[in-house]
Amino acid sequence: MKQHKIGIIMNGVTGRMGTNQHLMRSILEIIKQGGVKVSSTATIMPKPILVGRNPVKLEKLSERSGIKNYTTDLDSVLSDPNYSIYFDAQNTDRRVDSVKKAIKAGKHIYCEKPTALDSESAMELYQLCESAGLKHGVVQDKLWLPGLIKLKRLMDNDFFGKILSVRGEFGYWVFEGHTIPTQRPSWNYRKEDGGGIILDMLCHWRYVLDNLFGGVKSLTCLGATHIPERVDEDGNPYQCTADDAAYATFELKNGVIAHFNSSWVTRVRRDDLLTLHVDGTKGSAVAGLRKCFTQHYGNTPKPVWNPDIEQPIDFFGSWLEVSNQEPYDNAFKAEWELFLKHVVLDTPFKWNLLEGAKGVQLAEKGLESWEKRKWIEVEEFQS
Repeated sequence: MKQHKIGIIMNGVTGRMGTNQHLMRSILEIIKQGGVKVSSTATIMPKPILVGRNPVKLEKLSERSGIKNYTTDLDSVLSDPNYSIYFDAQNTDRRVDSVKKAIKAGKHIYCEKPTALDSESAMELYQLCESAGLKHGVVQDKLWLPGLIKLKRLMDNDFFGKILSVRGEFGYWVFEGHTIPTQRPSWNYRKEDGGGIILDMLCHWRYVLDNLFGGVKSLTCLGATHIPERVDEDGNPYQCTADDAAYATFELKNGVIAHFNSSWVTRVRRDDLLTLHVDGTKGSAVAGLRKCFTQHYGNTPKPVWNPDIEQPIDFFGSWLEVSNQEPYDNAFKAEWELFLKHVVLDTPFKWNLLEGAKGVQLAEKGLESWEKRKWIEVEEFQS
Protein backbone atom coordinates (compact mmCIF):
# COMPACT_ATOMS: atom_id res chain seq x y z
CA MET A 1 0.00 0.00 0.00
CA LYS A 2 1.47 3.34 -1.08
CA GLN A 3 1.30 5.98 1.65
CA HIS A 4 1.28 9.73 0.94
CA LYS A 5 2.59 11.28 4.16
CA ILE A 6 1.58 14.89 4.72
CA GLY A 7 2.72 17.11 7.57
CA ILE A 8 0.10 19.33 9.25
CA ILE A 9 0.85 22.26 11.55
CA MET A 10 -2.10 22.34 13.96
CA ASN A 11 -2.13 25.74 15.67
CA GLY A 12 -4.56 26.43 18.50
CA VAL A 13 -5.62 22.83 19.08
CA THR A 14 -5.43 23.16 22.88
CA GLY A 15 -8.81 24.93 22.71
CA ARG A 16 -12.15 23.13 22.99
CA MET A 17 -12.94 22.78 19.28
CA GLY A 18 -9.36 22.25 18.22
CA THR A 19 -8.86 19.42 20.70
CA ASN A 20 -12.18 17.62 20.46
CA GLN A 21 -13.27 17.96 16.86
CA HIS A 22 -10.10 18.53 14.87
CA LEU A 23 -7.42 16.58 16.72
CA MET A 24 -9.15 13.78 18.64
CA ARG A 25 -12.15 13.08 16.40
CA SER A 26 -10.64 13.94 13.01
CA ILE A 27 -6.88 13.69 12.57
CA LEU A 28 -6.33 10.98 15.20
CA GLU A 29 -9.23 8.94 13.85
CA ILE A 30 -7.80 9.23 10.33
CA ILE A 31 -4.46 7.97 11.63
CA LYS A 32 -6.14 5.10 13.52
CA GLN A 33 -8.01 3.96 10.41
CA GLY A 34 -4.75 3.80 8.46
CA GLY A 35 -5.08 7.12 6.66
CA VAL A 36 -7.47 8.40 4.01
CA LYS A 37 -8.00 5.67 1.45
CA VAL A 38 -7.73 7.13 -2.05
CA SER A 39 -7.51 3.92 -4.07
CA SER A 40 -7.11 0.20 -3.59
CA THR A 41 -3.36 0.71 -3.34
CA ALA A 42 -2.86 4.17 -1.78
CA THR A 43 -3.66 6.19 1.34
CA ILE A 44 -2.95 9.68 2.69
CA MET A 45 -1.43 9.66 6.19
CA PRO A 46 -1.42 12.91 8.20
CA LYS A 47 1.65 13.69 10.33
CA PRO A 48 0.61 16.47 12.74
CA ILE A 49 2.60 18.75 15.01
CA LEU A 50 0.76 20.56 17.81
CA VAL A 51 1.35 24.31 18.15
CA GLY A 52 0.19 26.64 20.90
CA ARG A 53 1.21 29.34 23.35
CA ASN A 54 0.96 27.34 26.56
CA PRO A 55 3.63 24.61 26.93
CA VAL A 56 1.83 22.97 29.86
CA LYS A 57 -1.38 22.56 27.84
CA LEU A 58 0.60 21.29 24.86
CA GLU A 59 2.38 18.69 26.97
CA LYS A 60 -0.89 17.43 28.44
CA LEU A 61 -2.49 17.28 24.99
CA SER A 62 0.54 15.45 23.62
CA GLU A 63 0.22 12.83 26.37
CA ARG A 64 -3.52 12.50 25.83
CA SER A 65 -3.35 12.23 22.05
CA GLY A 66 -0.10 10.36 21.64
CA ILE A 67 1.18 13.02 19.21
CA LYS A 68 4.75 13.48 20.38
CA ASN A 69 5.67 16.52 18.27
CA TYR A 70 4.63 19.88 19.71
CA THR A 71 6.07 23.39 19.97
CA THR A 72 5.34 26.95 21.05
CA ASP A 73 7.54 28.32 18.24
CA LEU A 74 5.28 28.76 15.22
CA ASP A 75 7.97 30.44 13.12
CA SER A 76 10.34 27.50 13.42
CA VAL A 77 7.80 24.94 12.29
CA LEU A 78 6.61 27.18 9.43
CA SER A 79 10.14 27.00 8.05
CA ASP A 80 10.12 23.19 8.19
CA PRO A 81 9.57 21.68 4.71
CA ASN A 82 8.20 18.49 6.27
CA TYR A 83 4.94 20.31 6.96
CA SER A 84 2.94 21.46 3.95
CA ILE A 85 -0.45 22.29 5.56
CA TYR A 86 -1.11 24.99 8.14
CA PHE A 87 -4.31 24.59 10.18
CA ASP A 88 -5.59 27.38 12.44
CA ALA A 89 -8.07 26.91 15.31
CA GLN A 90 -6.92 29.87 17.41
CA ASN A 91 -9.20 32.63 18.68
CA THR A 92 -10.41 34.59 15.69
CA ASP A 93 -8.49 37.76 16.59
CA ARG A 94 -5.18 35.88 16.19
CA ARG A 95 -6.01 34.08 12.96
CA VAL A 96 -5.20 36.58 10.21
CA ASP A 97 -1.61 37.31 11.23
CA SER A 98 -0.77 33.61 11.67
CA VAL A 99 -2.37 32.59 8.37
CA LYS A 100 -0.46 35.36 6.57
CA LYS A 101 2.79 33.98 8.01
CA ALA A 102 1.85 30.51 6.82
CA ILE A 103 1.00 31.77 3.33
CA LYS A 104 4.35 33.57 3.15
CA ALA A 105 6.00 30.28 4.14
CA GLY A 106 4.24 28.52 1.25
CA LYS A 107 1.88 26.36 3.29
CA HIS A 108 -1.55 25.25 2.14
CA ILE A 109 -4.19 26.76 4.42
CA TYR A 110 -7.09 25.17 6.27
CA CYS A 111 -8.73 27.06 9.10
CA GLU A 112 -11.71 27.45 11.35
CA LYS A 113 -14.40 30.02 10.82
CA PRO A 114 -14.71 32.97 11.08
CA THR A 115 -11.59 33.34 8.98
CA ALA A 116 -11.22 36.96 10.17
CA LEU A 117 -12.97 39.65 12.17
CA ASP A 118 -13.90 41.61 9.02
CA SER A 119 -14.63 40.68 5.42
CA GLU A 120 -11.80 42.82 3.99
CA SER A 121 -9.21 40.81 5.94
CA ALA A 122 -11.00 37.55 5.08
CA MET A 123 -10.89 38.40 1.37
CA GLU A 124 -7.23 39.36 1.66
CA LEU A 125 -6.40 35.86 2.94
CA TYR A 126 -8.24 34.33 -0.02
CA GLN A 127 -6.46 36.58 -2.53
CA LEU A 128 -3.03 35.94 -0.98
CA CYS A 129 -3.55 32.18 -1.26
CA GLU A 130 -4.72 32.48 -4.84
CA SER A 131 -1.76 34.69 -5.80
CA ALA A 132 0.65 32.23 -4.17
CA GLY A 133 -0.94 29.23 -5.92
CA LEU A 134 -1.76 27.58 -2.58
CA LYS A 135 -4.70 25.34 -1.80
CA HIS A 136 -7.02 26.61 0.90
CA GLY A 137 -10.18 25.71 2.76
CA VAL A 138 -12.42 26.73 5.63
CA VAL A 139 -14.30 24.55 8.10
CA GLN A 140 -17.98 24.29 7.11
CA ASP A 141 -18.78 21.27 9.24
CA LYS A 142 -22.57 21.43 9.39
CA LEU A 143 -22.83 20.39 5.74
CA TRP A 144 -21.66 16.90 6.76
CA LEU A 145 -24.02 16.44 9.69
CA PRO A 146 -26.23 13.35 9.19
CA GLY A 147 -29.41 15.41 9.67
CA LEU A 148 -28.43 17.91 6.96
CA ILE A 149 -27.22 15.16 4.61
CA LYS A 150 -30.67 13.55 4.90
CA LEU A 151 -32.29 16.93 4.29
CA LYS A 152 -30.19 17.43 1.17
CA ARG A 153 -31.18 13.96 -0.11
CA LEU A 154 -34.85 14.94 0.26
CA MET A 155 -34.23 18.13 -1.71
CA ASP A 156 -32.37 16.26 -4.45
CA ASN A 157 -35.40 13.97 -4.83
CA ASP A 158 -37.87 16.88 -4.98
CA PHE A 159 -39.61 15.88 -1.76
CA PHE A 160 -40.52 19.48 -0.91
CA GLY A 161 -41.78 20.73 -4.26
CA LYS A 162 -41.27 24.50 -4.14
CA ILE A 163 -39.50 25.40 -0.90
CA LEU A 164 -41.27 28.28 0.81
CA SER A 165 -39.42 28.91 4.05
CA VAL A 166 -36.71 27.71 6.42
CA ARG A 167 -36.74 28.17 10.17
CA GLY A 168 -33.52 27.53 12.09
CA GLU A 169 -33.37 27.23 15.87
CA PHE A 170 -29.93 27.02 17.43
CA GLY A 171 -28.65 27.28 20.96
CA TYR A 172 -28.86 26.26 24.58
CA TRP A 173 -28.36 27.74 28.04
CA VAL A 174 -24.73 28.62 28.70
CA PHE A 175 -24.32 28.92 32.46
CA GLU A 176 -23.01 32.25 33.68
CA GLY A 177 -20.51 30.72 36.11
CA HIS A 178 -21.72 32.34 39.34
CA THR A 179 -23.09 29.08 40.75
CA ILE A 180 -22.73 26.44 38.04
CA PRO A 181 -19.50 26.46 35.96
CA THR A 182 -19.86 27.74 32.41
CA GLN A 183 -19.40 25.42 29.42
CA ARG A 184 -18.04 27.95 26.92
CA PRO A 185 -14.86 30.10 26.97
CA SER A 186 -15.17 33.63 28.32
CA TRP A 187 -13.79 35.27 25.16
CA ASN A 188 -17.03 34.30 23.39
CA TYR A 189 -18.75 37.07 25.36
CA ARG A 190 -16.16 39.84 24.88
CA LYS A 191 -16.39 41.79 21.64
CA GLU A 192 -12.84 43.06 22.02
CA ASP A 193 -11.58 39.44 21.90
CA GLY A 194 -13.56 38.49 18.79
CA GLY A 195 -16.60 37.18 20.64
CA GLY A 196 -20.29 37.43 19.81
CA ILE A 197 -22.87 35.00 18.49
CA ILE A 198 -23.54 37.01 15.32
CA LEU A 199 -19.92 36.72 14.18
CA ASP A 200 -19.87 33.07 15.19
CA MET A 201 -23.17 31.72 13.91
CA LEU A 202 -24.01 33.85 10.86
CA CYS A 203 -20.85 32.43 9.27
CA HIS A 204 -22.46 28.99 9.69
CA TRP A 205 -25.85 30.09 8.38
CA ARG A 206 -24.23 31.60 5.28
CA TYR A 207 -22.80 28.30 4.04
CA VAL A 208 -25.90 26.35 5.10
CA LEU A 209 -28.12 28.74 3.11
CA ASP A 210 -25.75 28.95 0.11
CA ASN A 211 -25.27 25.19 -0.19
CA LEU A 212 -28.81 24.02 0.56
CA PHE A 213 -31.40 26.70 -0.01
CA GLY A 214 -30.08 29.61 -2.11
CA GLY A 215 -27.95 32.73 -2.07
CA VAL A 216 -28.76 35.52 0.37
CA LYS A 217 -30.25 38.70 -1.12
CA SER A 218 -30.85 40.73 2.07
CA LEU A 219 -31.24 40.37 5.80
CA THR A 220 -32.42 41.97 8.97
CA CYS A 221 -30.81 41.06 12.28
CA LEU A 222 -31.38 42.04 15.89
CA GLY A 223 -28.70 41.17 18.40
CA ALA A 224 -28.86 41.27 22.19
CA THR A 225 -26.61 40.92 25.21
CA HIS A 226 -29.14 39.35 27.54
CA ILE A 227 -26.69 38.36 30.29
CA PRO A 228 -24.56 41.39 31.30
CA GLU A 229 -22.09 39.61 33.60
CA ARG A 230 -20.39 36.21 33.54
CA VAL A 231 -17.50 34.52 35.33
CA ASP A 232 -14.25 33.71 33.52
CA GLU A 233 -11.94 30.68 33.70
CA ASP A 234 -10.14 32.07 36.77
CA GLY A 235 -13.35 32.66 38.70
CA ASN A 236 -13.41 36.42 38.13
CA PRO A 237 -16.64 38.22 37.15
CA TYR A 238 -16.46 40.23 33.92
CA GLN A 239 -18.79 42.43 31.90
CA CYS A 240 -20.13 40.93 28.68
CA THR A 241 -19.53 43.24 25.73
CA ALA A 242 -20.60 40.88 22.92
CA ASP A 243 -24.02 39.68 21.83
CA ASP A 244 -25.25 36.36 23.24
CA ALA A 245 -28.37 36.09 21.06
CA ALA A 246 -29.31 36.98 17.48
CA TYR A 247 -32.65 36.99 15.69
CA ALA A 248 -32.12 37.15 11.92
CA THR A 249 -34.35 36.93 8.86
CA PHE A 250 -32.87 36.31 5.40
CA GLU A 251 -34.49 36.93 2.02
CA LEU A 252 -32.95 34.54 -0.49
CA LYS A 253 -32.52 35.29 -4.18
CA ASN A 254 -34.98 32.55 -5.14
CA GLY A 255 -37.73 33.96 -2.91
CA VAL A 256 -37.27 31.56 0.03
CA ILE A 257 -37.56 33.22 3.44
CA ALA A 258 -35.24 31.92 6.17
CA HIS A 259 -35.33 32.86 9.82
CA PHE A 260 -32.67 31.81 12.34
CA ASN A 261 -32.74 32.27 16.09
CA SER A 262 -29.26 31.83 17.59
CA SER A 263 -28.97 31.97 21.36
CA TRP A 264 -26.72 31.01 24.27
CA VAL A 265 -29.50 32.04 26.66
CA THR A 266 -32.32 29.69 25.71
CA ARG A 267 -33.49 26.41 27.20
CA VAL A 268 -33.99 23.58 24.75
CA ARG A 269 -37.43 22.10 24.11
CA ARG A 270 -37.00 20.82 20.57
CA ASP A 271 -35.48 17.78 18.88
CA ASP A 272 -31.85 18.91 19.10
CA LEU A 273 -29.46 21.81 19.79
CA LEU A 274 -29.90 22.79 16.13
CA THR A 275 -33.06 22.18 14.12
CA LEU A 276 -33.94 23.27 10.60
CA HIS A 277 -37.65 23.29 9.75
CA VAL A 278 -38.22 23.38 5.99
CA ASP A 279 -41.70 23.96 4.53
CA GLY A 280 -42.53 23.26 0.88
CA THR A 281 -45.63 22.91 -1.27
CA LYS A 282 -45.38 19.08 -1.29
CA GLY A 283 -44.06 18.46 2.20
CA SER A 284 -42.05 19.59 5.20
CA ALA A 285 -39.06 18.30 7.14
CA VAL A 286 -37.34 18.99 10.44
CA ALA A 287 -33.65 18.13 10.56
CA GLY A 288 -31.48 18.02 13.66
CA LEU A 289 -27.82 17.17 14.01
CA ARG A 290 -28.40 13.48 13.27
CA LYS A 291 -32.10 12.82 12.70
CA CYS A 292 -34.57 14.12 10.14
CA PHE A 293 -38.37 13.87 10.19
CA THR A 294 -40.77 14.44 7.30
CA GLN A 295 -44.44 15.14 6.77
CA HIS A 296 -45.74 14.68 3.22
CA TYR A 297 -48.68 16.63 1.79
CA GLY A 298 -50.77 13.47 1.98
CA ASN A 299 -50.03 13.06 5.70
CA THR A 300 -50.66 16.68 6.64
CA PRO A 301 -53.45 17.03 9.25
CA LYS A 302 -56.23 19.59 8.91
CA PRO A 303 -56.50 21.39 12.23
CA VAL A 304 -59.36 23.71 13.20
CA TRP A 305 -58.73 26.50 15.69
CA ASN A 306 -60.63 25.84 18.92
CA PRO A 307 -58.83 26.79 22.13
CA ASP A 308 -61.80 25.69 24.27
CA ILE A 309 -61.07 21.97 23.94
CA GLU A 310 -57.98 19.78 24.31
CA GLN A 311 -56.16 19.53 20.98
CA PRO A 312 -57.43 16.32 19.32
CA ILE A 313 -54.52 16.05 16.84
CA ASP A 314 -51.19 14.50 17.77
CA PHE A 315 -49.05 16.84 15.70
CA PHE A 316 -45.95 14.67 16.16
CA GLY A 317 -47.69 11.43 15.24
CA SER A 318 -47.86 11.96 11.48
CA TRP A 319 -44.15 12.75 11.07
CA LEU A 320 -41.91 9.95 9.78
CA GLU A 321 -38.22 9.60 10.53
CA VAL A 322 -35.86 9.38 7.57
CA SER A 323 -33.91 6.12 7.64
CA ASN A 324 -30.13 5.87 7.90
CA GLN A 325 -29.47 4.88 4.31
CA GLU A 326 -25.69 5.35 4.40
CA PRO A 327 -22.86 5.48 6.97
CA TYR A 328 -22.18 8.87 8.55
CA ASP A 329 -18.75 9.97 9.77
CA ASN A 330 -17.84 12.82 12.09
CA ALA A 331 -18.64 16.01 10.15
CA PHE A 332 -15.27 17.64 10.81
CA LYS A 333 -13.42 14.45 9.88
CA ALA A 334 -15.40 14.15 6.62
CA GLU A 335 -14.30 17.61 5.49
CA TRP A 336 -10.72 17.02 6.64
CA GLU A 337 -10.52 13.94 4.42
CA LEU A 338 -11.80 15.90 1.43
CA PHE A 339 -9.26 18.67 2.04
CA LEU A 340 -6.38 16.20 2.35
CA LYS A 341 -7.40 14.64 -0.97
CA HIS A 342 -7.57 18.11 -2.47
CA VAL A 343 -4.02 18.93 -1.37
CA VAL A 344 -2.45 15.60 -2.34
CA LEU A 345 -4.48 14.64 -5.43
CA ASP A 346 -5.92 18.01 -6.54
CA THR A 347 -9.50 16.74 -6.25
CA PRO A 348 -12.28 19.39 -6.28
CA PHE A 349 -12.86 21.29 -3.02
CA LYS A 350 -15.23 24.24 -3.19
CA TRP A 351 -15.28 25.20 0.49
CA ASN A 352 -12.37 27.61 0.21
CA LEU A 353 -11.39 30.91 1.81
CA LEU A 354 -13.72 32.80 -0.53
CA GLU A 355 -16.60 30.90 1.06
CA GLY A 356 -15.13 31.78 4.44
CA ALA A 357 -15.10 35.45 3.47
CA LYS A 358 -18.77 35.23 2.48
CA GLY A 359 -19.56 34.03 5.98
CA VAL A 360 -17.71 36.96 7.56
CA GLN A 361 -19.51 39.30 5.17
CA LEU A 362 -22.92 38.03 6.33
CA ALA A 363 -21.92 38.50 9.96
CA GLU A 364 -20.84 42.07 9.16
CA LYS A 365 -24.17 42.73 7.47
CA GLY A 366 -25.96 41.30 10.50
CA LEU A 367 -24.09 43.64 12.83
CA GLU A 368 -24.79 46.56 10.48
CA SER A 369 -28.50 45.73 10.42
CA TRP A 370 -28.59 45.61 14.22
CA GLU A 371 -26.81 48.96 14.50
CA LYS A 372 -28.96 50.69 11.87
CA ARG A 373 -32.16 48.76 12.74
CA LYS A 374 -32.98 48.19 9.05
CA TRP A 375 -32.87 45.65 6.19
CA ILE A 376 -29.42 45.37 4.58
CA GLU A 377 -28.64 44.21 1.03
CA VAL A 378 -25.96 41.53 0.62
CA GLU A 379 -23.80 42.28 -2.41
CA GLU A 380 -22.09 39.64 -4.53
CA PHE A 381 -18.53 38.93 -3.47
CA GLN A 382 -16.18 39.35 -6.40
CA SER A 383 -13.19 36.98 -6.26
